[in-house]
Amino acid sequence: MRDEYLTVAREGVHETEVSRSRFLCALAPAATEEQARAFIARVRALHPTATHNCSAYVIGADAAVQRADDDGEPGGTAGAPMLQMLLRREVRYAVAVVTRYFGGTKLGAGGLIRAYGGAVGAALDALGTVPRRRLRLVVVTVDHGRAGRLENDLRATGREVRGVTYGAEVVIEVALPAAEVDAFRAWLAGATAGAARLTPGGETFGPGAAE
Repeated sequence: MRDEYLTVAREGVHETEVSRSRFLCALAPAATEEQARAFIARVRALHPTATHNCSAYVIGADAAVQRADDDGEPGGTAGAPMLQMLLRREVRYAVAVVTRYFGGTKLGAGGLIRAYGGAVGAALDALGTVPRRRLRLVVVTVDHGRAGRLENDLRATGREVRGVTYGAEVVIEVALPAAEVDAFRAWLAGATAGAARLTPGGETFGPGAAE
């Protein structure tokens, strides 16, 4: 399984023009297929008079889910090159919709492939991508007397605190690179004189090392 991938930095739109046809590429992060489909529907609703609203999305760090739609363009000339651009650029958990307003000049199959794939590539360049890396969630349980200082120490040492819950004891959820869990366990024991309990949790993704 992949430990790191790229995704779209933010939702946005970038426009290119080819032989007087306008190609508006809308990009957005998407955690699930449902989010991707909802984004596609939203973009289509914004451009009801467009000639085509073609789309592609990739869900999963390992690109387990890949979908493409030509929306009336000749088969394989729109959605497929859009999808291939996302995959080539290592972009995951992302959706792209390219809205075309026909400019009067037919582009041919090769021209369409270049235009649709190029629209996605240009939009990725304009909007940017960010790395995400696989993290292990751990749950730290500690008494109230040590909790405040421990939370401050966690944040001061750059560890990602995902949540803090106060009850009979204080529960702090922390996200760590998987390779650092054993070292964190030793650090925690030293920081709390062995008073804190650590429970491993599931996996998630968070900011990459480059951020």
